[in-house]
Amino acid sequence: MSEKVLVSGSAGFIGGYIVEELLSRGYQVVGIDNYSKYGKITKSYDDHPDYAFHEGDVRDTALMAELLAGCDHFIAGAALIGGISYFHTYAYDLLATNERIIASSCDAAIKAHAVGSGRLQKVTYMSSSMVFESTEVWPSVEGSERRVPPPLSSYGFQKLAVEYFARAAWDQYKLPYTIVRPFNCVGIGESRALGDEEILSGNVKLAMSHVVPDLVQKIVKGQDPLHILGTGEQIRHYTYGGDLARGIVTAMEHPAALNDDFNLSTPDGHSVAELAEAIWRKIKGPDVPLRLVCDDPFEHDVRRRVPATEKAERVLGFRADTSLEDMLDEVIPWIAAAVENGTI
Repeated sequence: MSEKVLVSGSAGFIGGYIVEELLSRGYQVVGIDNYSKYGKITKSYDDHPDYAFHEGDVRDTALMAELLAGCDHFIAGAALIGGISYFHTYAYDLLATNERIIASSCDAAIKAHAVGSGRLQKVTYMSSSMVFESTEVWPSVEGSERRVPPPLSSYGFQKLAVEYFARAAWDQYKLPYTIVRPFNCVGIGESRALGDEEILSGNVKLAMSHVVPDLVQKIVKGQDPLHILGTGEQIRHYTYGGDLARGIVTAMEHPAALNDDFNLSTPDGHSVAELAEAIWRKIKGPDVPLRLVCDDPFEHDVRRRVPATEKAERVLGFRADTSLEDMLDEVIPWIAAAVENGTI
């Protein structure tokens, strides 16, 4: 019988990629989500014979313990999450809700690991590049998150707390763990969140706070000049969702990942202005000049987010190799169609 994996937040953006990757590797997958972000949505794998979905709240520790009792692995991905405007709109809720989610997840996993005849092998925790929010040294190397100043945003602070939960559960209860930090996921499947606050950006109202879908929507809706937040010099490592899922599942199953942590990211960085230029050219063509308007950034808009990626490649054999050009070729038509259909 194939191993079984519980994925919390399975209806989410990265969660969808993770479930697809697990199923492609022959795992049985149990998903749990309360549809709090996007509402009830359908996924391509909903009817897959090796996928079982439970609509429920991860904060229900008894339910989580029941589901985990029959699982070999747990990918703890459930969280309130969004882009930069989301951090500000829900500063308290992100902290309070995500703390309750991670505490319940750990409580259930500790119980399942203790009474489940050893079937639950490990918890793979989804952290974030935001744990490096306050660094002034790049690239950000695994381990430096505990040496640099703590994150200023409540979201970044809480994701750092996730890592402390993981290590504390090992220290006291010997619950094995792996910590993964995805960087700037790009892919299809991200819809308008139910709680997103509309923000005027130039002449376009947007309710999505991740930079790629925001820029695509603005250009598709005809914004010219194109508005961006900040100077456009901010550096990000835009990483394909399928690559991240491959890295997360590899970290889950790799014996050398036990009780260790990994940055998961493309090694290639781009400025926001370079990203805007690439999207503009793919939609508008080579002859339409790009004019940028730089709006005031949000308080927690990090200047540089640059990961060290050597450890994941050396230990796990993982490298995120999908280029920005290839990502945009997939994502732009999907977002453009969603704009036309009114679904985002």
